[in-house]
Amino acid sequence: MSELNRPDVVAQVTAAFDAYERALVDNDIATMNALFWSTPQTVRYGIAEVQHGGEAIQRWRETCEPVPRSRRLHRTVVTTYGNDHATVSTEFTSDATPLLGRQMQTWVRFDTGGAFGGWTIVAAHVSLIDVH
Repeated sequence: MSELNRPDVVAQVTAAFDAYERALVDNDIATMNALFWSTPQTVRYGIAEVQHGGEAIQRWRETCEPVPRSRRLHRTVVTTYGNDHATVSTEFTSDATPLLGRQMQTWVRFDTGGAFGGWTIVAAHVSLIDVH
């Protein structure tokens, strides 16, 4: 394994993840789409749906219900593997449900340019569980 959790790489991924989270809460579809890899290989498993491919994710975003503005993150863990690979795991809550949300994303840096330093989500999973 190359370097695990280099501080500069963790900071880059954290900034990209924070930008995604802002876009999610603001329902900024263009930014969310820009942060997802738009290829047939991209997979997103949602709470009640599945999208295979960037185009399917983009179509779904156009019609899905926005996340509640009351959404709050808990226990976010950013782990980087070398310079170009990372995972972000987080839990979330909102006023919309008593359930605990869980979200995992796999991030890859394809280049060092662009607004997010080339960091892109290549796979994601979102789920809700009852913790009571």
